[in-house]
Amino acid sequence: ELLKLLKDLQAELGMALLLITHDLGIVRRMSERVYVMNAGRIVEQGKVADIFATPRHPHTQRLLAAEPSGRPEPASRDAPEVIAASQLKVWFPVKKGILRRTVDHIKAVDGITLHLHRGHTLGVVGESGSGKSSLGRGLLRLERSRGAIVFNGRDIQDAGFKELRPLRKKMQMVFQDPFGSLSPRLSVGQIVEEGLLVHDLGGDSYQERRATIGRALEEVGLEPDMQSRYPHEFSGGQRQRVSIARALVLKPDFIVLDEPTSALDMSIQAQIVELLRELQRRHDLAYLFISHDLKVVRALAHEVLVMRGGLVVEQGPADEIFTCPKDPYTRALMDAAFEMKADETGVVSL
Repeated sequence: ELLKLLKDLQAELGMALLLITHDLGIVRRMSERVYVMNAGRIVEQGKVADIFATPRHPHTQRLLAAEPSGRPEPASRDAPEVIAASQLKVWFPVKKGILRRTVDHIKAVDGITLHLHRGHTLGVVGESGSGKSSLGRGLLRLERSRGAIVFNGRDIQDAGFKELRPLRKKMQMVFQDPFGSLSPRLSVGQIVEEGLLVHDLGGDSYQERRATIGRALEEVGLEPDMQSRYPHEFSGGQRQRVSIARALVLKPDFIVLDEPTSALDMSIQAQIVELLRELQRRHDLAYLFISHDLKVVRALAHEVLVMRGGLVVEQGPADEIFTCPKDPYTRALMDAAFEMKADETGVVSL
């Protein structure tokens, strides 16, 4: 909708538009000419049709070949359930007046039911403000909520701080912003070590913990000797790998991934998607993958939940949602993401 508004304003006002993005689909749809940059320099430029059809520079070729692709690894239907929610509600009070009385609520999540099993990924998609992040935080008990939440067979909705603490290591979160989610005052080793210290894991000595941290960094594709470096010394993709290592070092069963690739360019997105696949395969992890990028969700999710206004408008196996969306809102999302229209029966060709 915003892109259409920009095009309409451009036509109405006769203005030029400089569009800076790492989303190649937006470039293809919106632009007449494109400039490809790498390391502060323009490495290729020309008409969009020419660049996309016959890219000459190796960097451009890598970008165009790097869109997340493939499908998630097949997951066992008999896998044990990790987390389930029934009629989950996350409401934020609206307060007014001198006495700050509650006059209404913002219903970020309004009665959602879901089940997630080991080795499975549930993709959560929807427009900005649809309640995706609030759902993830509600499941982790980071936001006050109502309804039932069962984690590894235990009802945690009414669990207190002391009861939740030993469970926290088994439920982790990777945030959207790889720049803001890491403290600039701490080294990478200290960032990954924090959880180990809180939960008394990783060994009794500094050397043992350092070895544990090194193994976690190796698992996400970083060198163990990077522990002494600080976040500002890393690229966005490397920082997100540090964020994943911070979660992984605690050996969780369930990870909420809140738009972990949205701040990264296409080539790095594809690498992170492949890393998440490999970690899930190796550790039998359950993911709640929150994203507005349906191409990434398609590459990772076994099931998809479509949200709008705090409600579920459609839910089911990923193949069914992507090839035969039933709700008009879901079809609109597919059209916007893949630039394709559903036929009369609702089938979308991907």
